[in-house]
This record gives sequence, structure tokens and C-alpha cells, in this order.
Amino acid sequence: MHLHLSAQIRCWPLVGMNAPPLVQRSRASPRAATAGTSSGGQSRPCGPLLSRMLEKCIQGRVLLLTICAAGIGGTFQFGYNLSIINAPTLHIQEFTNQTWRARTGQPLPDHLVLLIWSLIVSLYPLGGLFGALLAGPLAIMLGRKKSLLVNNIFVVAAVFLFGFSHRAGSFEMIMLGRLLMGVSAGVSMNIQPMYLGESAPKELRGAVAMSSAIFTALGIVMGQVVGLRELLGGPQAWPLLLASCLVPGVLQLASLPLLPESPRYLLIDRGDTEACLAALQRLRGTTDLALELAELEEERTACQGLRARRPWELFQDGTLRRQVTSLVILGSAMELCGNDSIYTYASSMFREAGIPQEKVQYVIIGTGCCELLMAFVGCVAIEKVGRQVLLIGGYCLMTCWGSIFTVALCLQNSFHWMPYLAMSCIFAFILSFGIGPAGVTGILPMELFDQTARPAAYMVCGALMWTMLFLVGLGYPFIMKGLSYFFFVPFLGVCVCAAIYTSVFLPETKGKTFLEISEELHRLNFPRRSQGPTWRGPKVIQSTEL
Repeated sequence: MHLHLSAQIRCWPLVGMNAPPLVQRSRASPRAATAGTSSGGQSRPCGPLLSRMLEKCIQGRVLLLTICAAGIGGTFQFGYNLSIINAPTLHIQEFTNQTWRARTGQPLPDHLVLLIWSLIVSLYPLGGLFGALLAGPLAIMLGRKKSLLVNNIFVVAAVFLFGFSHRAGSFEMIMLGRLLMGVSAGVSMNIQPMYLGESAPKELRGAVAMSSAIFTALGIVMGQVVGLRELLGGPQAWPLLLASCLVPGVLQLASLPLLPESPRYLLIDRGDTEACLAALQRLRGTTDLALELAELEEERTACQGLRARRPWELFQDGTLRRQVTSLVILGSAMELCGNDSIYTYASSMFREAGIPQEKVQYVIIGTGCCELLMAFVGCVAIEKVGRQVLLIGGYCLMTCWGSIFTVALCLQNSFHWMPYLAMSCIFAFILSFGIGPAGVTGILPMELFDQTARPAAYMVCGALMWTMLFLVGLGYPFIMKGLSYFFFVPFLGVCVCAAIYTSVFLPETKGKTFLEISEELHRLNFPRRSQGPTWRGPKVIQSTEL
């Protein structure tokens, strides 16, 4: 298989690799070469330029469709289910109280209603933890694309529970449905960036991986809009609101089977050269594949004789010390910085800031629009300014706006305009989160780890992130009640620590191949050996079996 791929690379047309498009066409057809020249002998580049632009658009169409199909049933579902639970808060609490009264004849005390509601919210990230641990084995055994498709089984089961919970008089069905949706989100949030990052070309890898953040923000906005009282946020329609997550799942099941699998998975994990070539040709077109094939073969050689890593093995390997440390610190920081708490408990936060109850639902939609806007900006900027700048800038701005928000809460009774300043700070905080930590953090496991360690790295990162989200979701109501106006101070400390760590320890990965990143991290992990020969890895080729 190795010789077969090498032979195909060597036999690639040399003219197609070295000559510019115009020269290729002139050699193929003299009439085509003279068609772009005027009678005066001056060339007219408009025709070839438009032709090249059209060719690029056609070639990029499959990649764009792959991004959309993976995202609509992936991180879109995460953002959607994170935000829709905010609208029916009071209705579900009332339903819980009525159900308990019908069973026992007595109402639930207020603190138990709050506890059950916290469990409904927190079972979503708990399911995400289970999904994150399941994502690694699924990605290796089934592949990236098939794992995303199989993941929709959890969505269908959760929709059934949500849809019949009110008729069955069971708030336990809501809790189980939230758990299953969390499992689905945990699987998709780990596999989607892995799938897209392995399918994208090197120069677009960061932007394509950042699309996960765009779909998360889009899901948040759609959940907020659908949750309006005028739509599905009313007291009778909330079961349909929770069950509406079926629509993205159906869209993914209809579109993703038509698109290619990750070329890296096909070649390095499965050793299927023909399928890898077919996937690359669909994603890139038929031109300029020789260089990328050579890089894939080099990466395959670097993964020689190595099976897929287990999650606990990442902590035992000294060559991965900096990668694992960065993963743990920055993955935890993204969930402990306070942004997800804004969405989960947005209504109570805005009421605490003094916003009238009837205006809260419209203000909440603005928070999602802010993150969606910044996700687009970050997607454009990441390949220009780099990952490190976006992370540091995002966390520093979040610290600034969070501090002003705390001051505004303390002074809201002294000045009539302070509640609106606090609301503006929340918007600015979300904008800062969207441009940096929201998207860049999800790229780290893909870029800092090689093919054999990448699934395990996503398992570790996902487990940490969902554990932190579960703890924050469970404890935030009590933090808010206990610290009063200073409830945001712990989150500010996390932002400061994340900015300092990124500036000191995280290397820049912009524009580098996976092998170049691995070699740089190896030098950072073993600085005394940096004068020695370049690290290349073992020499025996073997697929990364689970």
C-alpha cells in the first residue's frame, strides 16, 4: 500500500504540478492560448482569472457542503439545546410542581424545585461527559463521518421523551432526554472539529475548524428565537420546543452520507489509498494533489508502528507534557470563564441587572447574535493573526468587561443608567469570548496532537469541558445567591490565568503542517535535546487500531 501511493505520487503529471494554469491550457490547445490575446498582442487576463475563480468555487463547494452537513447536526445542536432550555424555565418548574402535587397531594418546597431544575440543566453537560468519552472509540472504529451519523440515535430517543413528557406527567422524562441530548452533543463536539480539520487544506485548517464555533453560535441564536413567547416559548408549547432538535438531526442524516470521509482517517487509520485519493479529489478537485499526498504520506510514516493512544497514556508520555497541560488548562478555562453561564441563566442575570421582565427575552437574542458575529470575525482573522493572539486578546477583553459589569451591578441602585451599562458589558463579554476562546480552544486537540493521539486528546478535552460545564450549571444558582453582586469575580480570575498561560506556554501553530507542529512541541518538551537531529518518529507503518 505504501509503494502503491508512492508510485501514484511519482506518476502525477509534472506539467500539472509546475506549470501555471494558463501555460497548461496553452500546451493543451494552441487556440485556447491565442483566445486571450488581442490583435495588438497584449494579453487579457480576465478570461483565465475568471476561469480559475470558477474552478476554485466548484472545488470548494464540496468542502463547504461538508462543513454545513457536519455542523448542522453537530455543534449547532449543542448551541441550540444550550439556549432553548432558558425560555421554558418557569413553565418547566411549574410543571414539576404540578406533577409532584398530583402524585403526593403536596407541593414541592421552593428549594427542591430549584434543585430539580438545576439537575435538568446540569444533566445536559453530564451527558456530554459520557458522549466525550464515547467519541474517541467511535471515531476510530466507525470513522469520523459514520460516527456523526450514528450519533443521531440519541437525538431521536431524546425527542421521543421530550414530546411525551407532558402527556405522561413525568419530569423524569425531561431529565433523561436532556441526558441523551448531552451524550449526542458530547460526541459531535469532539468528532466534528476532528472531521473538518482533517478534511481541510493546511491554509484553511484554522478557519474550517473555527466553523464549529459559528454553528454553535448559530444554534444559540436559533434556540433563542424559537424560544420566544410568540413562537414555542409559551406555557403549552414547551414540549414541542424541546423536541424541535429533531429538525437538525434529520437534515444531517439526509446530507452527510453524500459527502466524503476524512482523507487522513482513510489513509493513516484504515490504509485505504484509493478511498483517500477519491476523498481528496472530491474535496480539492483534481489539481495540485501531489504535494498534499506527499504530506499525508510523510505524516503516515511519522505514525509508524503506533496504535491509538488511550486517554490515560497521554498523561504518562513525557513527549506530550506541554500539549496535555495546555489542553487541561485552556479546555477548563473555556467553560469556567462564565460565558456558558450567561446563556444557561441569562434570564436571571438580566433581571439581576435590572432589565424589565418583558424585555429580557429580546435582550437574550442579542447575546447570541453577538457571539455569532464574532465567530465569523474570528473565522476570518484566525489565519491572519494566529491562534495565540485571538486567545490572549479574548481573555483580556473578557476580564476588562467582566470587571466593569461587577462594578455596574454594585452601583445599579445609585444611577438609573447602571443597569444598561451592565447589560452592555454582558454583550461586550460575549463578543470577546466569540472572537477568541469560543473557536480557538476547539482547535487545540486537533493541532497539538498527531493522528494516533488525536481521538484520545479530544476525549480528555471533552471530558474536562463537560465536567466543568456540569459543575458550573449545578453550582451557579447558589454562587449567584451567595456572592450577590460579586458572583462574576471567580470567572474573572479564570480569564486572567488563561491569558497568562497562553502568552507564556502555548506555541503558535498558524500555517504549519501537523508534522511541523509536532517537531516544535518536541523541542519545547525537551529543550536540552534541541540541538540534536530533527525528530521523525519510528519507521514501521501500522494503522491506529483501537
